This record gives sequence, C-alpha cells and structure tokens, in this order.
Amino acid sequence: LHGFPEFWYGWRHQIDHLAWKGLRVWVPDQRGYNLSDKPKDLSDYRIDELVMDVVGLINSTGHDKAFIAGHDWGAMVAWWLALRHPDLIEKLVIMNVPHPRVFQRQLRSNIKQLVKSWYAGWFQLPFIPERTLRFADSRIFARFIQMTANKGSFTDEDMQQYRQAWAQPNAMKSMLNWYRAYLRYPPKAPKNWRVSVPTMIIWGKKDVALSFDLVEPSYDLLDNGELVIMEKATHWVQHDEKERVSQLLGMYFV
Repeated sequence: LHGFPEFWYGWRHQIDHLAWKGLRVWVPDQRGYNLSDKPKDLSDYRIDELVMDVVGLINSTGHDKAFIAGHDWGAMVAWWLALRHPDLIEKLVIMNVPHPRVFQRQLRSNIKQLVKSWYAGWFQLPFIPERTLRFADSRIFARFIQMTANKGSFTDEDMQQYRQAWAQPNAMKSMLNWYRAYLRYPPKAPKNWRVSVPTMIIWGKKDVALSFDLVEPSYDLLDNGELVIMEKATHWVQHDEKERVSQLLGMYFV
C-alpha cells in the first residue's frame, strides 16, 4: 500500500523480488490516486472507507488472509486494517508511519513533531494546496520529493512517472483529501489499541517529516513485533534502501 504522493510505482523495486519468492503480489493505486476512482465527496476518503477498499481486495483474492506492507499513508491504512480486521492479515510490515494512537498523542504533546507536520495543516486549506503542487506542471513538487530522499533514489525519469499520475483528472485534490478527511472525520477509537498480528516496523532514521521519537512507543504497542532501523534512509525508505527492503519483505513474508 503506497502513500502520498505516490502510486503503485512506489513499490517498483520490490515487486519482482517478492514474485520471485513465490508470492502473488498486488500493488494497487489506492482510492484517489493515478488510475483509481476519485470520489468527489470528502467523506469518501475517511480512513474506514480506505480500509474497506483493502478488505475488498483481500476478499477478492479467494484467500482468507494476506501479507500487508504499507508506507506513509499506506502504512496508516495498514495500521487501521490491523486494528479493525486482524483476522485478514497474516503478517504486517509498516514503513515510516507511527501507530495511529502514538501519532495522536505526539501531535498534542511533541512540539518537534507538530512543527514537522506543518504541511498537513496547510493541506487543510481549500484549493490553494492543489494549485500550488500543480504549479509548473508539478516540476517544483517533484524536485522537492527528490531533495527529501537520498541522492539518486528518485531519477528524473521516475519523477516523470509521478507527474503523469498527479496530472490525472482530479488526482491532486483527491490525494490531499486523505489529509482533510482524517481531521474532518476522525476514526472511532478501537476497544484495544494493541496490534495482535505479527508486525515488522521498518524506519528510515533520516525522515524529515516524522520524528524518530515515534518509533519506540509504536513498537511497544505490538504483541509480536520486530523493528528494523535504517540509519541512512530517509522517509522514502523503500527507495533509499530498495534491495534491503526487498530482502526484508521476502524473508518476513515467506
């Protein structure tokens, strides 16, 4: 499950390795992204709606359970899937997004994280964020993504793929609606915040958007957890450390 502002292409480095390991690999464009549907109503981007998209995909496979890997917003959907439907997950891998309960608490009490999350507040504005990100055919936005990753992780050719995805009709607004809906329609708290399914957290320590302080309390909410810290990786961990992430996923899932 990809995050913002990616699409299925964000997992391009991992697909072949996982298929080689014998897994049937599904890498969907999530709701609002690239070629997937882009509902107009903000309520259609509530986290529970996004979770049910994944539930539907799992049910359509004909299998009872699936291995789930998520990065950024895809990881947030994966966390909530594990909290709402643990019976559907064989194993879970989370990349560079904290447990939702930890994130809620840190945003209230951790000034450092609040400052890092400034952009999420800006995204709440109508019209302006999408127009800004689309300015100059999204070339400035694409350059920003490259600057926040390790050098060479995103080539100019890669960013052309992203710019084409962002240029899909209503895509940028739909992508931003994930942020807007999460604040406007906060998900109902589960009875138990602990995650029961086996879970590996992979975290790039050079993340400029999410504080490293979020990692340990997230790990503490796992009943059966593993933690891998990648010292030289940024938020874009599966791009910066593509081979290592592929190997970790393959070993954990198979």
